[in-house]
Amino acid sequence: MPSPSSSLRNTFARTESRRLQDLLPPELQAWVKIIPADGVRPPLITCEEAGGDEVVILIDMLRWERIAQDQANLLFWHEVARIQNDSVPRDGWEIAALAVGLGGAVGELWVQNGVLFMAALAICGVAGFQLWRKGTSKKDLKTLVEADQGAIKLAVRNGYSLPNAYKSLGSALKILLSDSKKGRSRKQIETRLESLKNEAARARRNYETR
Repeated sequence: MPSPSSSLRNTFARTESRRLQDLLPPELQAWVKIIPADGVRPPLITCEEAGGDEVVILIDMLRWERIAQDQANLLFWHEVARIQNDSVPRDGWEIAALAVGLGGAVGELWVQNGVLFMAALAICGVAGFQLWRKGTSKKDLKTLVEADQGAIKLAVRNGYSLPNAYKSLGSALKILLSDSKKGRSRKQIETRLESLKNEAARARRNYETR
Protein backbone atom coordinates (compact mmCIF):
# COMPACT_ATOMS: atom_id res chain seq x y z
CA MET A 1 0.00 0.00 0.00
CA PRO A 2 1.50 3.38 -0.97
CA SER A 3 2.45 5.72 1.85
CA PRO A 4 0.45 8.96 2.38
CA SER A 5 3.44 11.04 1.25
CA SER A 6 3.78 8.93 -1.90
CA SER A 7 0.09 9.34 -2.67
CA LEU A 8 0.37 13.11 -2.20
CA ARG A 9 3.35 13.24 -4.58
CA ASN A 10 1.47 11.22 -7.18
CA THR A 11 -1.56 13.51 -6.84
CA PHE A 12 0.63 16.59 -7.27
CA ALA A 13 2.33 15.08 -10.32
CA ARG A 14 -1.02 14.34 -12.00
CA THR A 15 -2.51 17.72 -11.12
CA GLU A 16 0.59 19.64 -12.18
CA SER A 17 0.91 17.71 -15.44
CA ARG A 18 -2.66 18.67 -16.33
CA ARG A 19 -2.06 22.30 -15.34
CA LEU A 20 1.06 22.53 -17.49
CA GLN A 21 -0.68 20.81 -20.40
CA ASP A 22 -3.21 23.65 -20.29
CA LEU A 23 -0.36 26.19 -20.47
CA LEU A 24 0.77 24.80 -23.81
CA PRO A 25 -0.16 26.86 -26.86
CA PRO A 26 -3.19 25.25 -28.58
CA GLU A 27 -1.16 24.18 -31.60
CA LEU A 28 1.17 22.08 -29.40
CA GLN A 29 -1.34 20.39 -27.11
CA ALA A 30 -2.00 17.41 -29.39
CA TRP A 31 1.63 16.30 -29.76
CA VAL A 32 3.54 17.59 -26.72
CA LYS A 33 3.20 15.54 -23.53
CA ILE A 34 4.28 16.28 -19.95
CA ILE A 35 5.81 13.29 -18.19
CA PRO A 36 6.99 13.11 -14.54
CA ALA A 37 10.55 11.77 -14.47
CA ASP A 38 11.54 11.92 -10.81
CA GLY A 39 15.21 11.12 -10.36
CA VAL A 40 15.55 9.70 -13.87
CA ARG A 41 17.45 12.63 -15.37
CA PRO A 42 19.66 15.29 -13.78
CA PRO A 43 17.85 18.38 -15.15
CA LEU A 44 14.84 19.76 -13.30
CA ILE A 45 13.07 20.02 -16.64
CA THR A 46 14.03 19.14 -20.20
CA CYS A 47 12.42 18.15 -23.48
CA GLU A 48 13.22 15.57 -26.12
CA GLU A 49 11.75 13.84 -29.13
CA ALA A 50 9.78 10.70 -28.36
CA GLY A 51 9.47 9.22 -31.83
CA GLY A 52 7.30 10.25 -34.72
CA ASP A 53 6.09 13.80 -34.30
CA GLU A 54 5.69 13.60 -30.52
CA VAL A 55 7.81 15.59 -28.07
CA VAL A 56 7.87 15.01 -24.31
CA ILE A 57 8.67 17.48 -21.58
CA LEU A 58 10.27 15.59 -18.67
CA ILE A 59 9.98 17.08 -15.19
CA ASP A 60 11.44 15.99 -11.87
CA MET A 61 8.27 16.60 -9.86
CA LEU A 62 10.00 16.04 -6.50
CA ARG A 63 12.11 19.15 -7.09
CA TRP A 64 9.49 20.94 -9.20
CA GLU A 65 7.07 21.02 -6.25
CA ARG A 66 9.55 23.07 -4.20
CA ILE A 67 9.73 26.07 -6.52
CA ALA A 68 7.19 28.88 -6.82
CA GLN A 69 4.55 28.54 -9.52
CA ASP A 70 5.62 31.68 -11.38
CA GLN A 71 9.18 30.34 -11.59
CA ALA A 72 7.91 26.93 -12.70
CA ASN A 73 5.79 28.51 -15.41
CA LEU A 74 8.74 30.40 -16.91
CA LEU A 75 10.98 27.32 -16.90
CA PHE A 76 8.16 25.39 -18.56
CA TRP A 77 7.68 28.06 -21.22
CA HIS A 78 11.43 27.99 -21.88
CA GLU A 79 11.04 24.35 -22.95
CA VAL A 80 7.92 25.24 -24.95
CA ALA A 81 9.89 27.95 -26.76
CA ARG A 82 12.61 25.41 -27.60
CA ILE A 83 9.94 23.24 -29.22
CA GLN A 84 8.48 26.20 -31.10
CA ASN A 85 11.97 27.19 -32.29
CA ASP A 86 12.63 23.62 -33.43
CA SER A 87 15.69 23.49 -31.17
CA VAL A 88 14.88 20.28 -29.29
CA PRO A 89 18.20 18.40 -29.06
CA ARG A 90 18.55 15.57 -31.53
CA ASP A 91 21.03 12.82 -30.70
CA GLY A 92 22.48 11.44 -33.91
CA TRP A 93 25.20 8.89 -34.57
CA GLU A 94 27.09 9.83 -31.41
CA ILE A 95 24.74 8.02 -29.02
CA ALA A 96 24.72 4.86 -31.15
CA ALA A 97 28.50 4.96 -31.52
CA LEU A 98 28.95 5.47 -27.81
CA ALA A 99 26.75 2.46 -27.07
CA VAL A 100 28.61 0.31 -29.62
CA GLY A 101 31.98 1.46 -28.32
CA LEU A 102 31.13 0.73 -24.70
CA GLY A 103 29.69 -2.66 -25.60
CA GLY A 104 32.76 -3.48 -27.66
CA ALA A 105 35.14 -2.37 -24.92
CA VAL A 106 33.45 -4.59 -22.36
CA GLY A 107 33.42 -7.54 -24.79
CA GLU A 108 37.05 -7.20 -25.80
CA LEU A 109 38.13 -6.73 -22.19
CA TRP A 110 36.45 -10.03 -21.45
CA VAL A 111 38.27 -11.86 -24.27
CA GLN A 112 41.48 -9.85 -23.59
CA ASN A 113 42.01 -8.58 -27.14
CA GLY A 114 44.07 -5.45 -26.55
CA VAL A 115 43.94 -4.03 -30.09
CA LEU A 116 40.17 -4.28 -30.43
CA PHE A 117 39.74 -3.00 -26.87
CA MET A 118 41.73 0.14 -27.73
CA ALA A 119 39.71 0.58 -30.94
CA ALA A 120 36.46 0.38 -28.97
CA LEU A 121 37.78 2.97 -26.51
CA ALA A 122 38.71 5.23 -29.43
CA ILE A 123 35.14 5.04 -30.75
CA CYS A 124 33.86 5.97 -27.30
CA GLY A 125 36.28 8.89 -27.16
CA VAL A 126 35.29 10.33 -30.53
CA ALA A 127 31.55 9.97 -29.85
CA GLY A 128 31.87 11.41 -26.35
CA PHE A 129 33.86 14.40 -27.61
CA GLN A 130 31.27 15.14 -30.29
CA LEU A 131 28.47 15.05 -27.71
CA TRP A 132 30.46 17.35 -25.42
CA ARG A 133 31.21 19.75 -28.29
CA LYS A 134 27.52 19.88 -29.21
CA GLY A 135 26.65 20.98 -25.69
CA THR A 136 29.27 23.71 -25.52
CA SER A 137 28.95 25.35 -28.92
CA LYS A 138 27.93 28.98 -29.32
CA LYS A 139 24.97 27.80 -31.36
CA ASP A 140 23.63 25.78 -28.42
CA LEU A 141 23.97 28.73 -26.06
CA LYS A 142 22.27 30.96 -28.60
CA THR A 143 19.27 28.63 -28.84
CA LEU A 144 18.95 28.58 -25.03
CA VAL A 145 19.03 32.38 -24.86
CA GLU A 146 16.47 32.59 -27.68
CA ALA A 147 14.23 30.15 -25.80
CA ASP A 148 14.42 32.38 -22.72
CA GLN A 149 13.15 35.30 -24.80
CA GLY A 150 10.43 33.03 -26.17
CA ALA A 151 9.46 32.16 -22.60
CA ILE A 152 9.12 35.86 -21.76
CA LYS A 153 6.81 36.37 -24.75
CA LEU A 154 4.68 33.37 -23.75
CA ALA A 155 4.44 34.67 -20.18
CA VAL A 156 3.27 38.11 -21.36
CA ARG A 157 0.75 36.42 -23.67
CA ASN A 158 -0.57 34.55 -20.61
CA GLY A 159 -1.09 37.66 -18.49
CA TYR A 160 2.31 38.41 -16.93
CA SER A 161 3.59 41.96 -16.97
CA LEU A 162 6.95 42.27 -18.73
CA PRO A 163 8.87 43.14 -15.52
CA ASN A 164 7.30 40.21 -13.64
CA ALA A 165 8.11 37.83 -16.49
CA TYR A 166 11.79 38.82 -16.40
CA LYS A 167 11.83 38.67 -12.60
CA SER A 168 10.26 35.20 -12.48
CA LEU A 169 12.61 33.73 -15.07
CA GLY A 170 15.62 35.39 -13.47
CA SER A 171 14.80 33.95 -10.04
CA ALA A 172 14.18 30.53 -11.60
CA LEU A 173 17.59 30.60 -13.31
CA LYS A 174 19.20 31.52 -9.98
CA ILE A 175 17.64 28.42 -8.45
CA LEU A 176 19.05 26.29 -11.28
CA LEU A 177 22.41 27.97 -10.77
CA SER A 178 22.46 27.22 -7.04
CA ASP A 179 21.70 23.54 -7.78
CA SER A 180 24.32 23.14 -10.52
CA LYS A 181 27.93 22.12 -10.07
CA LYS A 182 30.91 23.71 -11.77
CA GLY A 183 31.18 22.85 -15.42
CA ARG A 184 29.34 23.19 -18.72
CA SER A 185 25.77 23.34 -17.37
CA ARG A 186 26.66 26.00 -14.80
CA LYS A 187 28.37 28.12 -17.46
CA GLN A 188 25.30 27.85 -19.67
CA ILE A 189 23.02 29.06 -16.87
CA GLU A 190 25.37 31.94 -16.05
CA THR A 191 25.34 32.99 -19.71
CA ARG A 192 21.56 32.81 -19.85
CA LEU A 193 21.22 34.84 -16.66
CA GLU A 194 23.59 37.55 -17.89
CA SER A 195 21.77 37.77 -21.21
CA LEU A 196 18.42 37.96 -19.42
CA LYS A 197 19.65 40.84 -17.24
CA ASN A 198 20.81 42.72 -20.33
CA GLU A 199 17.51 42.17 -22.12
CA ALA A 200 15.52 43.25 -19.04
CA ALA A 201 17.60 46.45 -18.80
CA ARG A 202 17.07 47.13 -22.50
CA ALA A 203 13.32 46.59 -22.18
CA ARG A 204 13.20 48.95 -19.19
CA ARG A 205 15.07 51.68 -21.09
CA ASN A 206 12.75 51.32 -24.06
CA TYR A 207 9.74 51.65 -21.77
CA GLU A 208 11.14 54.74 -19.99
CA THR A 209 11.88 56.55 -23.26
CA ARG A 210 8.33 56.20 -24.58
